[in-house]
Amino acid sequence: MNREQLKEILPQREPMLLVDEAFLNSDGTSTDRYTVRGDEFFLQGHFPGNPVVPGVILCEMAAQSSCVLMAEKVKGKITLYAGMNNVKFKTPVRVGDTVEFTCRHIKSFGSFHFIQAEGKAGGKVAVSGEFSFALVDPEQAK
Repeated sequence: MNREQLKEILPQREPMLLVDEAFLNSDGTSTDRYTVRGDEFFLQGHFPGNPVVPGVILCEMAAQSSCVLMAEKVKGKITLYAGMNNVKFKTPVRVGDTVEFTCRHIKSFGSFHFIQAEGKAGGKVAVSGEFSFALVDPEQAK
């Protein structure tokens, strides 16, 4: 899926759409990528002369990538972060890096979904953890 196809699934739009392309794999996982261009708003002050993608942004990338796994259920819904467990940051992500996420569905309870995600940059783990979110109707999110 390219960015335009992702917009049919994800409610985020620029500058918060943080997935460039996504693939649903035959083993039930997804592979999702985002390339850091250098002009992103979150790099402006983090850190001058040494831009590093903030951990919270890596978590948002992981969450959006996780939602791609649930593409059919996510369409027409608002995805609300419900939690993060065992999140670890191992390698900084910098301008020019492509972060590749591998996401695996762990479990679901009603409208709550739990995904294990790992993001690598340059073959090294940058972020990993369990991300959970709730799917709600847009009217309920108001």
